[in-house]
Amino acid sequence: MTRKLALLGSMLCLVAAGGASADDLPVRKAGLWEMKLVTSGSPVPEMTMQHCTDETVDKQMNDNVSPMAKQICSKQEIKKTATGYVSDSECSVAGVSTTSHAEISGDFNSAYTVKTSSHAQGGAAGAAGRDTTMTLQAKWLGACKPEQKPGDIVMPGGFKMNVRDMDKLKALLPK
Repeated sequence: MTRKLALLGSMLCLVAAGGASADDLPVRKAGLWEMKLVTSGSPVPEMTMQHCTDETVDKQMNDNVSPMAKQICSKQEIKKTATGYVSDSECSVAGVSTTSHAEISGDFNSAYTVKTSSHAQGGAAGAAGRDTTMTLQAKWLGACKPEQKPGDIVMPGGFKMNVRDMDKLKALLPK
């Protein structure tokens, strides 16, 4: 369970880096996005997810992630740059404190990239002093599949959830 919480925390920090508020980042083009996450310095394997989205879901996701990120992050800053955005955050999940810096680029219509470097301290012995880099490469595939509705995310292994159920994820976070 701790590994799942740590992975959830890592994903939330990555999403928090890319989603400070609905006004800060452009809304992605509606349809099916493939998101490939590659990490180094972490036992988390490479994973590819698919996310069916529309304007309403993207805005809702940003609004819902921000309160969740506020629950686990003591610092969240995002700034627009000439080439995209940069984000800095400090978050803590399952006894692991993580400091992250992300660079976000792309047009949010056909592709975007989030490159994150982070340093973890505390928690399980294996997490102390760990440096990790994560790159999220997202590309627009086209229309969502007929059986998908906006908000659906298909994770590796076929696990499916809808971002509109983010409150269920909050219940997994330690108080």
